[in-house]
Amino acid sequence: MAAVSHAPSSRPASAPSPTVRTIRVWDPVVRLFHWLMAAGFVANMFVLEEGKRLHRWAGYAILAAIAVRLIWGFIGPVHARFSDFVPAPRRLLIYSKALLARREPRYVGHNPAAAVMMAALVGLMVLCGVTGWMQGLDAYWGVKWVKELHEATANAILMLAGLHVAAAIVESVRHRENLVWSMITGRKRAPSGDDVVHAPASGRG
Repeated sequence: MAAVSHAPSSRPASAPSPTVRTIRVWDPVVRLFHWLMAAGFVANMFVLEEGKRLHRWAGYAILAAIAVRLIWGFIGPVHARFSDFVPAPRRLLIYSKALLARREPRYVGHNPAAAVMMAALVGLMVLCGVTGWMQGLDAYWGVKWVKELHEATANAILMLAGLHVAAAIVESVRHRENLVWSMITGRKRAPSGDDVVHAPASGRG
């Protein structure tokens, strides 16, 4: 009669899954600003009728959020401050070369490319909001260049926003971290190895 083997399985069902330590990176103001910008732009671009009251107030809300974020960039927590992530040209060049070579380090806060994207989007949002406001003034009512600049700026934001989303997805895959979810919860994986915790323009840290 053949013996029955009772050797233990090599994959025990009760084995605990490893836990990943996370830290708080994005504070509520940064997260709220990010999603207000996204929601406000999507609403004005695809839902609300141009020139109507809700369209205008959504634009004013975006401008107000930008004003708050600019102030928060000087007085907020460390990863919200411009001094923590705005890159000097040399740092941006080094990061860009590493990115093209697929050897870019993981940044706990904004990486240099994300910082440039943020600045570009905010600048375009301000220009779009200001030209929208100008169209309601008697001095610029019906002025063709104001309307065309407003529309061109909105289209540029749409293109950059698409690039921003694509970059976030790629970086999430490359660094095995859900960046969209981190902007909801405010938490990211704790730094380890060659991760960059702070990236001031001075190049220190």
